[in-house]
Amino acid sequence: MRHRFALVTAASGLLLAGAVAAVSTTASAATTGCSATYTVASQWQGGFQGGVSFTNLGDPLSSWKFEFDFPAAGQAVNQGWNATWAQSGTHVSASNMSWNGPVATGGSVSVGFIGSFSGSNPSPTAFSVNGIACTGNAATTAPTTAPTTAATTTPTTTPTTAPTTTPPGGAAPALHVNGNKLVTAAGATYRLLGVNRSSAEFACVQGKGVFDGAQPDQATVDAMKAWNIHAVRIPLNEDCWLGTYGTPSGLEYQTAVKDYVALLVANGINVILDLHWSHGAYTGTSSACADVNATCQKPMPDAQYAPQFWSSVATMFKGNDAVLFDLFNEPYPDAANNWSDMTAAWTCLRDGGTCTGFTYEVAGMQDLVDAVRATGASNVLLIPGLTWTNDLTQWTAYKPADPKNNIVASWHSYNFNACVTTACWDSQIGSVAAQVPVQAGEIGQNTCAHDYIDQVMAWADANGVGYTAWTWNPWGCTGGNVLIQDYTGTPTETYGSGFKAHLLTVNP
Repeated sequence: MRHRFALVTAASGLLLAGAVAAVSTTASAATTGCSATYTVASQWQGGFQGGVSFTNLGDPLSSWKFEFDFPAAGQAVNQGWNATWAQSGTHVSASNMSWNGPVATGGSVSVGFIGSFSGSNPSPTAFSVNGIACTGNAATTAPTTAPTTAATTTPTTTPTTAPTTTPPGGAAPALHVNGNKLVTAAGATYRLLGVNRSSAEFACVQGKGVFDGAQPDQATVDAMKAWNIHAVRIPLNEDCWLGTYGTPSGLEYQTAVKDYVALLVANGINVILDLHWSHGAYTGTSSACADVNATCQKPMPDAQYAPQFWSSVATMFKGNDAVLFDLFNEPYPDAANNWSDMTAAWTCLRDGGTCTGFTYEVAGMQDLVDAVRATGASNVLLIPGLTWTNDLTQWTAYKPADPKNNIVASWHSYNFNACVTTACWDSQIGSVAAQVPVQAGEIGQNTCAHDYIDQVMAWADANGVGYTAWTWNPWGCTGGNVLIQDYTGTPTETYGSGFKAHLLTVNP
């Protein structure tokens, strides 16, 4: 963290011992000016993500206030970041935060927001900084004479207030698969390191809103950034997304998810969208509920709605390759057939159809890959294994075909799973990681300690595997796997503290 210092000096003059010297100064001519840009990063029905930036063409600024007017009455800023936002009528202002007030000559500032509109969404055309119109030119104001003053003290140096939040590092990178690595557009290897943010999978079917009572905001994202979080996995509910069950559902649910994704990506955090709770009545081995609706984890996605879900999600996020799609959370068709035929279970995972133990037609991973790619989306896809995504032993043999060749193996690792030793990871997970990227979409332990995840992370770091821990929710750690005590990012005493400490030592 860089601390900025301002030099505050008294008027120049001769300071004689025991005497006061009166001096006068003349203010130098001030150069002012700026250039500005306005962009719409993405837009959906009634809403959009906007971004504005300006370059200071004049003398250095110690603070700034960026202003513009929306052309249409129905346009509004609903939520912003990297500035203090205000709106009166169509007039919008964004004032600096404590950490980004100083702007050097030639320096630039970028801020963003989630907005809404009714009717059309035209872009503003006139902008100003500190009341000076951004014309792309610099102007010099006439010098003025300062009043005569008496210098009574020696010059002093006063430090400014240190930044209170971590300065942003730009938007999250677009990613694609290259061999057995995830890479950025520039070809740099990139690992997804971060957390799960649970609740969108269950809150909408339990009367708790979309995100368990409160839409995440900039402050909660800043708390994540303070942990060095670069990836957030968001579990979703199939019925709520499609509007077939739950409250809120349909457009309201989709918009809340889209807004959160936009906020995270704008803050440099990649997003993994995960189909977590899905439709279909299942009462077989390890059933979590008998409800046909998406009120619990099912062993496989349903052919009725899951392809439709992924077609809708992919249509919304195609073109934004900072967002990845985790096609299904923790399938267990092997449990559904009582582990009697593992070949049939792997075939069910890939091809779907009529699978042993199911009363509904199953959508296989190939069906979901096809649904995504039919939209034209090129986003990276995460493909799970068996036994609640802990078993990758035959993953490569049953990998679905992808015309984009943009597939990652999804793996989950908890201390109560079957594969929990370095030897097992070397033989079962490492062999897959040598061929394709592997992402540990969930890691955790049910003891509230961090000894197990420490081993997982050490192995993953050594083998180029990414991981997102369960879970960034303040539920108390008596049952394990809870990272925070509150959404300001206070870690739980052992599990959260251990994970945070490790995350601060590694890079994506």
